[in-house]
Amino acid sequence: MSLFRDDGIVLRTQKLGEADRIITLLTRRHGRVRAVARGVRRTKSKFGARLEPFSHVDVQFFVRGGELIGRGLPLCTQGETIAPYGGAIVADYERYTAGTAMLETAERFTDHEGEPAVQQYLLLVGALRTLAAGDHDPRLVLDAFLLRSLAVNGYAPSFDDCAKCGMTGPNRFFSVGAGGVVCGDCRVPGSVVPSRESLELLGALLGGDWETADACEPRHCREGSGLVAAYLQWHLERGLRSLRFVEKA
Repeated sequence: MSLFRDDGIVLRTQKLGEADRIITLLTRRHGRVRAVARGVRRTKSKFGARLEPFSHVDVQFFVRGGELIGRGLPLCTQGETIAPYGGAIVADYERYTAGTAMLETAERFTDHEGEPAVQQYLLLVGALRTLAAGDHDPRLVLDAFLLRSLAVNGYAPSFDDCAKCGMTGPNRFFSVGAGGVVCGDCRVPGSVVPSRESLELLGALLGGDWETADACEPRHCREGSGLVAAYLQWHLERGLRSLRFVEKA
């Protein structure tokens, strides 16, 4: 039996019994972790309020047998709030739907429990901090997070040079299966021809150029979001349930 501490973002919670919950977190050093939090659904539990989705927390876990992955789930025995991002996010519908899609994406990209995913964790912390601050349009923050999550997991799209032959851009056609923009010679069936402004927006979001992204017209933002959603669905092999609510926001 052993104890370990880690900081993480609460991705989701599930009811367990009459007063407990199963908490899913993306942690800095141990990747995705599911753990049982005893008694957190009781009205007098201050501990439970810290373990809500979007919360950035420092948590102590109790592990039977000394192994994170094994028989039974570890227990959350202590928790301290690092940053309560949820307060600002849940108060605004657009931020909430964007944030929910971020949490689902982070969970989908961390399939194996206990496997470190430091880059994905840092991306999520930064995205939630930006979303809570309200400095940029929530949909732009979400698209930036989705593109960077794809990149750190080995699926970085190209928005300038041809994704197949490397021909210097700009190139006109976009194919999710080919990995981004392609030249006329590499064009494949099903390729689309997005506006140059939309491709420039996506390149800016991937590279962190917020000045360019914030100045983009709404119609190009909508087109860019559609490309991101299609590209993400292709590589995850199924869509995010939460993206449907973002599109309606």
